[in-house]
Amino acid sequence: MTNNEEKTNMSQEEVLHKFVNRIFSNDQFREKIMMPNVMGRPVVKSVEEKTLDAITESCAFKCILSGVMGFALGGAIGLFTSSVNPQIKPPGQQETVKEIIREMKTSSLGYAKNFALLGAVFSGIECIVETYRGQSDWKNGTYAGGITGGLIGFRAGAKAGLLGALGFATFSTAIDYYMRNSS
Repeated sequence: MTNNEEKTNMSQEEVLHKFVNRIFSNDQFREKIMMPNVMGRPVVKSVEEKTLDAITESCAFKCILSGVMGFALGGAIGLFTSSVNPQIKPPGQQETVKEIIREMKTSSLGYAKNFALLGAVFSGIECIVETYRGQSDWKNGTYAGGITGGLIGFRAGAKAGLLGALGFATFSTAIDYYMRNSS
C-alpha cells in the first residue's frame, strides 16, 4: 500500500487527529525547529539550550531574579541614605565607628529587604498576569502595579491599599510607557 492509498483510506477525522497530534507532540518533528542567526546559517537549538530557555522564561526564575536584584539595589540605596543622613548625637558625645557601621548595616538591610520584596512580588504578579492574558503589553505592568501596590498598602488599611494601588499602577504605567517609547 503506498502513501497516497493510506491517505485515501483514512477518514477526515483521522487525518485531523494525526495532524493535531503531530503539531502538539514533542516528536522529532518539533525537535528540528531552526533558530535564525543574525549572520550565517540558522542553527538548531540543542535540548540543553531549550531547557535553559524554558527555565529562564519561567515566572519562578523571574521572581527570584527580581528579588535578588532588588536586594542588591536596596542595599546600595540604604548604604547611600545612611551615609547622607546620619544619626546626630547630642553635643559632647562622640559617635564611635562601631555605632556608625551598625547604623549603616541596619539601614542597608532594611532597604534591601523592602526592595527585594517589592521586586519579587511585582515581577511575579506581572509574569502571572502576562501568562494569564497571553499578551505582552503595557496593561500587564499596570495591572501588576495595581495589585502589588494594593497588597503592600493594604497592610496599613483599606484606604492606604487603594492609594497604593492607584499610585503604583500609575507609576508602573508611566515607566512602561517611557521604556517602550524611549528608543
